[in-house]
Amino acid sequence: MWERIGVMLRKEIYQVWREPRMRMLLFLPPLIQLIVFGYAVTLDVDNARIGWIDMDRTPESRALRARFEGSGRFQVTAIANNEQDVQNLLDRSKVHAVVGVLPGFARDLAQRRTAQVQVLLDGTNSNTASLVSAYAGQVIEEFGADVSPAQAKNRQSINLTIRGPGQPVGQRLGQVASGTRVWFNPDLRSRNYFVPGVAANILLMVTLMLTAQAIIREKEIGTMEQLMVTPLRPIELMLGKTIPFAIVGMINMVIVTVAAIVIFRIPFRGNFLLLLFCAALFLMTALGAGLYLSTISRTQQQANMGSFFFTTPAFMLSGFTFPIRNMPLVVQYLTYLNPLRYFMEIVRGVFIKGVGVAVLWPQMLVLTFFGVTVLTLSAVRFHKTLD
Repeated sequence: MWERIGVMLRKEIYQVWREPRMRMLLFLPPLIQLIVFGYAVTLDVDNARIGWIDMDRTPESRALRARFEGSGRFQVTAIANNEQDVQNLLDRSKVHAVVGVLPGFARDLAQRRTAQVQVLLDGTNSNTASLVSAYAGQVIEEFGADVSPAQAKNRQSINLTIRGPGQPVGQRLGQVASGTRVWFNPDLRSRNYFVPGVAANILLMVTLMLTAQAIIREKEIGTMEQLMVTPLRPIELMLGKTIPFAIVGMINMVIVTVAAIVIFRIPFRGNFLLLLFCAALFLMTALGAGLYLSTISRTQQQANMGSFFFTTPAFMLSGFTFPIRNMPLVVQYLTYLNPLRYFMEIVRGVFIKGVGVAVLWPQMLVLTFFGVTVLTLSAVRFHKTLD
């Protein structure tokens, strides 16, 4: 049995490597996805373009502008003189925001009153607008703390009041200072979130498409009938067709992981062998789905379309880009039927959090269930198709 499977493996690897289209599918999609999501796709705003309108024209207002420019996050690219200039800047999307220092800014600071600074945001991209708003608020708050330390101290503290025996309501017992500490991704870089997910998407896309096309190609060129009259049994033929692409998937997984660590400096805090083991669990689902597509498709074009209709919903409902918790409740329940969701959680957990089996065993158990079920049903269908 294993000798016949070995012959089939060598034949399949040689045939895949000989055909230019299959070689392209082996390396081009992983390369494109890695470059796009590693360099181009980012939710960070590191250099926001802002317009500036100074209606106070005092040393204090100029100092605030210098604080914005020195923060490293903002670049003043336009100066507005009136409201019409502000509207033109935002209408033409020349800036992400316009910061306006209102009249009386310096006077209010000197008199310990609330000084007014207006930030007008281009809300076309809600994520960018939220980040620019947060960054601008931080710069303004730090400027206010430097100008008026006493007021800043009062703003950053909370009076703790309780009512107990012998204590009147509202008695000051102390101050509670708030602080923020970010775990796992201290710099909040979106690249650390996206790049590990690329490995999961590549593993699904490559193995699914290659498995489906390899069997369809045998049907198109008329060699499937020749294979059926050989001593190969259906299970041996199925293994000979799927194992090479499982190997290709694991190689792509290793390549993407190494590239993420070496090129993009993504932190890897978990166990690499655990990641490969979970990838093998996920491969059962991907290979099973590709095997099933090969039994219902008659041409490679149909197999490609079937792969597209399978991978696109899986990608959208995996939590790769869009948080699952933000989806409608019905769609959230639907994501539980998506194996890619669980593998995405495993990849990010191993990469960024460094968690192990003690945390990831529910996802691993679900992947095992999906893999065994899909692969078994696809094998039965494949056997019946050959018969």
